[in-house]
Amino acid sequence: MDLLLGTIALRWYVFGFLASFLVAGSLDLGWRRTLVFGAWVFPLVWVAEFLSTRIGVPFGLYHYTGTTRGQEIYIANVPLMDTLSFTFLAYASFCIARVALNGKAAGGWSLALTSGILMMLLDVVIDPIAVRGDRWFLGRIFYYPEEGVYFGVPLSNFIGWALVGTASVGGYLLLMRNGPGIRPWPGIALYYAVLAFNLVVTLWIREWVLLGLGVLLHVTTAAVLYAVHRRPALRPGMESQKA
Repeated sequence: MDLLLGTIALRWYVFGFLASFLVAGSLDLGWRRTLVFGAWVFPLVWVAEFLSTRIGVPFGLYHYTGTTRGQEIYIANVPLMDTLSFTFLAYASFCIARVALNGKAAGGWSLALTSGILMMLLDVVIDPIAVRGDRWFLGRIFYYPEEGVYFGVPLSNFIGWALVGTASVGGYLLLMRNGPGIRPWPGIALYYAVLAFNLVVTLWIREWVLLGLGVLLHVTTAAVLYAVHRRPALRPGMESQKA
């Protein structure tokens, strides 16, 4: 119990976002589907992290330092808070993808792939800041043996995030037979709250180039998503009229 309380106190921001996910998910999917979402994503991501710290798949090879053992919960060599983060990141990305596609997706995997890409775009800001955790309250909890080309992060990491994000949402859709929600907007607010948190940290540690790139990337992404959302759906018979 002391270790759990220590984890919550040390990673208050993660548990704040996690609580927001539970509230948003219950309003959107209902409690049962929200719990299924978390119960599917959590072990999937833990396995991905466990494998990545040993064989470099799917995120590329990295190692946790273990410097916070005794202060927060670890499962094997992976901090609990890190794996928990993926549950609300995947859900928030899922909410944006649903609204952006607005029923235009060809199928569940189109929705899942869009969600995975959106989750990866969050990590374009998150991971470079996490690598610099010794400059803010995250701490130096992990490192890449070989420094990557994007602010110290290897490109394989972003490919892994897209794949795991796609599998997270795709697996949920299969389990719940597409399980559509009814209120995605709290989840969208969660997505941008996480983004804003990481941009504020980027500003705090004065990583100006990363801050500028992050803002530019997500403003552009929002504009593209809005354009896709506003595009009229193809009505029955239109294809034959255009032929």
